[in-house]
Amino acid sequence: MIRTPARARLDHCLERIADASGEGARAFTRLYPEEARIAAAASDARAKFGRLLGPLDGRIVSIKDLFDVAGEPTTAGSVVYREAPAPEREAEIVRRLRAAGAVIVGKTNMTEFAFSGIGLNPHYGTPLNPRDRSRIPGGSSSGAAVATADGFCEIAIGTDTGGSVRIPAAFCRLVGFKPTQFRVPRDGAMALSTTLDSIGPLAVSVADAALTDAVMAGETPRPPVARQPATLSLAMPLGRLFEKLDADVTAAFENAVKALLDAGVRIIDYDLEPLLARLDAINAIASISAVEAACIHADVLRDRADDIDRRVVARIRGGSNIAAPLYVQMLQMRRAVADLARAEFDGFDALVLPTVPTVAPAVAPLEASDAAFSAANMLTLRNTTIFNMLDCCAISLPIPSDGLPVGLMLVGAHGTDRRLLDVAAGIEALFQTG
Repeated sequence: MIRTPARARLDHCLERIADASGEGARAFTRLYPEEARIAAAASDARAKFGRLLGPLDGRIVSIKDLFDVAGEPTTAGSVVYREAPAPEREAEIVRRLRAAGAVIVGKTNMTEFAFSGIGLNPHYGTPLNPRDRSRIPGGSSSGAAVATADGFCEIAIGTDTGGSVRIPAAFCRLVGFKPTQFRVPRDGAMALSTTLDSIGPLAVSVADAALTDAVMAGETPRPPVARQPATLSLAMPLGRLFEKLDADVTAAFENAVKALLDAGVRIIDYDLEPLLARLDAINAIASISAVEAACIHADVLRDRADDIDRRVVARIRGGSNIAAPLYVQMLQMRRAVADLARAEFDGFDALVLPTVPTVAPAVAPLEASDAAFSAANMLTLRNTTIFNMLDCCAISLPIPSDGLPVGLMLVGAHGTDRRLLDVAAGIEALFQTG
């Protein structure tokens, strides 16, 4: 296969970013055109002599605006960190991507501090959904999804604390993978929740997601081995995670399930309610994310709250007054229920459910009403957040739909990331050929 030079692909991406009629200015908070051109040229030189560093060598990659790059402040979609001290070292995943030959084109926009599933940003603008520019991209990795779907990069790196990779992937018809947390180091990534944060790719294929994940995890990259549908056993957690589905999601998901069954996939009903009830008990105390974010951003919340998105401030302050014994109790409760989930979920290849209960909502009503924003944010995050709390791996795949994009989520037990990616590759192939 003839390799299109990295420099040519990069130039195409940069041209698309620079198009004033597009979303480039809102999708990125910082660009590295000259550095990227040098990296692309180096990749092309290696290719000329058959010395490519691996499957990511020369691939055009963006990184979310919360990963450290040496010599510049890490702003996390905010203005309050613009004058923060610049880190001396890069985030570990950025170092690993560069070592694998990836061409880093820029930093992508995001929900401020990564704290919503919607993707609005009042400081840098909201990058609009490539499938309908009146709609949200999903968050918090909003710019990552728009950059990938609009051809500004080939692969984007986001973070996922409650769905922030999978939600924008679902809304923008992409693949979004959230690994089991321990696999990918978070050194040099500005935290939202030290307990729940994970780092994952958004891409146009399961293969690209798997190769990128392997590089960031420090593993030897290999393409996923697509599982044959007839070998798969999936569990469907019917109940509250299937409530309030809109008509488009219902139709697309039902058609996807029919295609899986027709192909020989075994699908069983699974009662998730006992685990959800235990999570309810934790959330009745407080949001782990809010408690930890209140600590991480305590200084700017105290001194510069008026310069922060009011919706983000309101959510974080909900965790500001939790006593240390209660916080420790929450972590102990979470660890216990995650251990239960690990044992139960290992009995099948994956859970299967809609990634998000709705298609992407329109931007205007959410900007106009805090109540509408809050309701949409809670519903958008509902299905994905569960599996951060349970410390699982999970992936969102685009499935055929008549209208706006719909995502199908596959969830694997803790630590079964390679198996889940192989399962996802098999299901992706089924939808592409069906």
